Amino acid sequence: MWRKLIGSAAICLVLVILAGCGTTQNFDDYAVNDGYEDTESGKSGSSKGVGIAKENIKVGVLHLTDPAEGNGYSYTHDLGIQGMQKNLRLSNDQIVRKINVNDTDDVAVEKAIQECVDEGCNVIFTTSWGYMDTTAKMAEKYPDIYFCHGTGYKSNGKNFTNYFGRIYQARYLSGIVAGMNTKTNKIGYVAAQGSSNSEVTGGIDAFAIGVASVNPDAVVYVKVTNSWYDPEAEAASSKALLDMGCDVMAQHCDTAYPQTMAQDAGVYGIGYNSDMGKETPDSCLCSVIWNWSAYYTSAVQSIIDGSWNGSNYYGGMQEGLVAVTNPADFCVDGTQKKVDEAKAKILSGSFNVFDGEMQTNTGEIIGKAGQTLDDATITGKINWYYKNVSLVE
Repeated sequence: MWRKLIGSAAICLVLVILAGCGTTQNFDDYAVNDGYEDTESGKSGSSKGVGIAKENIKVGVLHLTDPAEGNGYSYTHDLGIQGMQKNLRLSNDQIVRKINVNDTDDVAVEKAIQECVDEGCNVIFTTSWGYMDTTAKMAEKYPDIYFCHGTGYKSNGKNFTNYFGRIYQARYLSGIVAGMNTKTNKIGYVAAQGSSNSEVTGGIDAFAIGVASVNPDAVVYVKVTNSWYDPEAEAASSKALLDMGCDVMAQHCDTAYPQTMAQDAGVYGIGYNSDMGKETPDSCLCSVIWNWSAYYTSAVQSIIDGSWNGSNYYGGMQEGLVAVTNPADFCVDGTQKKVDEAKAKILSGSFNVFDGEMQTNTGEIIGKAGQTLDDATITGKINWYYKNVSLVE
C-alpha cells in the first residue's frame, strides 16, 4: 500500500516550462517505448473491449504537490505522464493536470476530479494514497470514465483500478549499497508513516534485509514523520538521525532533506523517487527510482486498443517500473558487483527479498523456510520491522 506517493523514476531531466495547470518537461533521457506501437483503431467509447481512438483520449492526473518544484513524488509521477505522452504521441491539450491537491481534503479532491471530468477527460490518474475513497466514489458516479488510483487497495474490476510496484526489490539493492559503505554502522531512514502502513514498513524491511546481507553489524535507525509531505518534519527527522552519528541517510519521504543535509554533513545518502545524485553529487551512493511511464503507457494503450480488462497493476524490475541507479564511483570496491549479483537473482526469480524465515526486531519469526511472502501480505500485512531496525522517538 502506498502513499502520497511515490516514488518512479527519472534519469537526468530538465524542467522546461510551467504552463496552464501543469508542467512540460524534456523527457528524452527518461521516456521508454515499452514495446507499444501507436494505434489509430477503435471508436470513441469506454466500454471494455471497444477502445477509444487515440485522438479522442484525454488524460487527467491529480498531483499532491507541484511537479515543477522538486524531485520527489509528484515530480516522478509527472515524468511518467510525460513519458506516456511521448510514447503514445499525445498532444499537450490531451493532458490535464491538477496540482497541489491536498489528499486529506475530500472536497478538494472531488473538485479536482470533477474538473477533469468537465474538461473531457476519459481516463483519470489519482496518484496519492488519500485520493482513494473519493476516486472510488467518482468512479461509481461516472462508469464510462476510467479511474486509476496510485498506491491504494480499492478497485471494482471495471472502470476503477489501483496500481503500484515492487519497490521493495530496488530498496533491497540500495540496502546492499548502504551496508557496504557505512563506516559507523549507523544508517538513518526518514519514513513518512509508521508500522501500520505496509508500503512504508515493507520498504524499510527490504532495505534492512539488504543491509544485513552484507553487514550484519549495521543498524537501520528509523524516524517517522507521520505525514506523506511535511518539509519541516522531514528536515527535523534528518537532523536527529545525523546527530546520532548516522553516516548513510535513506528515505521514504517527499523532500530531498535527508540527501541535502547528509551532503552538508559530509556523509552519504540513498535517494528516492528520482535520481537525487543530481542534487547531491558528492554524497549520493545511489537512488531508488520509479519509471512510471512503464505503467502509464501500458494503461492508456490498453484503453486505446480496447484490451483494458479492469485488472490492478503491480509491476517491478522485470517490467522496468522500478530500479536502482548504479552505485557512485566513490562507493567501496565491490559494491557494483554485489548489486549486480543480487539483481540477477531477483530478475531470475530465484530470490524474492521476503524469503524464508525472517526475524523481527521484537524476536518474532515471520515467514516459513522454502517459501516467500505473497503479494497480499507484502502490500497489506507487513506491520513489523526486521531485526536490525531501531525506531527513534
